[in-house]
Amino acid sequence: MKINTSLTTEDLLPAVENLFKHSGDKIRSLHARWKPEEGTPVFTIEGKYTTRGWTEWTQGFQFGSALMQFDAEGEPGFLQEGIRGTLQTMASHVSHIGVHDHGFNNISTYGNLLRLYREGKAEAEPWAEAFCELALKVSGAVQAARWTALPDDLGYIYSFNGPHSLFVDTIRSLRVLSAAHTLGHVLMGEQDRSISLLRRMLQHAETTARYNIYYGEGRDIYDIRGRAVHEAIFNVTNGAFRCPSTQQGYSPFSTWTRGQAWALAGYPEQLEYLESLPDRSLEELEVGQRRGKRGFLNRFLEISRALGDFYIGNTPSDGIPYWDTGAPGLANMEGWRERPSDPFNDFEPVDSSAAAIAAQGLLRLGRYLDRHGEHDAGRRYLQAGLTVAAALFSEPYLSTDPEAEGLILHSVYHRPNGWDHIPDGRKVPCGEATMWGDYHARELALYIKKIVVGEPYYTFWGCLGKGNE
Repeated sequence: MKINTSLTTEDLLPAVENLFKHSGDKIRSLHARWKPEEGTPVFTIEGKYTTRGWTEWTQGFQFGSALMQFDAEGEPGFLQEGIRGTLQTMASHVSHIGVHDHGFNNISTYGNLLRLYREGKAEAEPWAEAFCELALKVSGAVQAARWTALPDDLGYIYSFNGPHSLFVDTIRSLRVLSAAHTLGHVLMGEQDRSISLLRRMLQHAETTARYNIYYGEGRDIYDIRGRAVHEAIFNVTNGAFRCPSTQQGYSPFSTWTRGQAWALAGYPEQLEYLESLPDRSLEELEVGQRRGKRGFLNRFLEISRALGDFYIGNTPSDGIPYWDTGAPGLANMEGWRERPSDPFNDFEPVDSSAAAIAAQGLLRLGRYLDRHGEHDAGRRYLQAGLTVAAALFSEPYLSTDPEAEGLILHSVYHRPNGWDHIPDGRKVPCGEATMWGDYHARELALYIKKIVVGEPYYTFWGCLGKGNE
């Protein structure tokens, strides 16, 4: 990346307002056309959202986008659309025992709605707040129950592939575990055993850090600091780690950039969350030979910095990555790191959704370091995040076509499976949007706007109260 060191959050406010202008039109267009019986909108084909069955992990982004649009602009119709969609379609996601994606679906809907109520932006009867609280508590417990225990008091929330499979994506979805803990909830097990959701979050985060993320310490010959692998495979009989793997990346020994972005968004956010907890809530916890608040903060900071440095060092100059840093077609694009991304090239697609996800992590990491006296390091990550946002919020990535339902173009879903649309006359996917890319671009824009206009700092936990801290 070529980091723009002069950008400020205030500089991006016009681009943020422009994004929400186009965003509102696209939300209206999709909601007017889409019927729930058609399934969940996943990605666009020729500008129109379509579904793609794998798991139903994107529906919360659809209705969560309406809630964020209301937060940004205050138009009541978006609030009502978000509430309606949440009430009518999201209950099954709260109790879904077959997926690891609870934070994606339920923080985006119930979490955002509860935040709007608590911040006074939306009026609610007391039962409505309790309803959202209950959904988040149950979702967090259901996610935590999807558990594979490992030796050394570790373990992980296993992916939809089964108990042997740990996805790096889940780090971003751990938001619901932390939210449920803050609301005072626990997972109740056999013989009324009380299982701490905070402990499960820390165990999962440490396991992911050990087996899905690299630190340049010689774990294998592809051990590059900050690299992330999509999937870690374990022997469920004895808990032994077997091998890295991938579902959506090019190989287990390259970096699928959206997976790396999920981790880069997830760890700095959880770092901020842990900092918000009182010391006493962490002083008795020991996970992965780490104990107490300072031990966990240091570990999460170490991971976040490695991820941030890798992203900065392995992304084109504008901060928009190609879909995998080891994708074979990049060999035909000499110097791709030193020039802006090219979504119209003939060799490999970019993935703008990875940029939308990663930028928020860079901003949160930069803010954390700056607040703790590491001003130069913090400014580097902060400026990197702003650089990514500036590129993402402008053409050719921001869609200004009123006929297109997608907001952020040049996003891909599953390149190895060939699911993404390749336009006539092109050789690789380009020009389409994804529901998670659009959602995270809106969340990134809202995060920036709240800082500029002086609203409460955007977090998933700030509105939830003390719970069992």
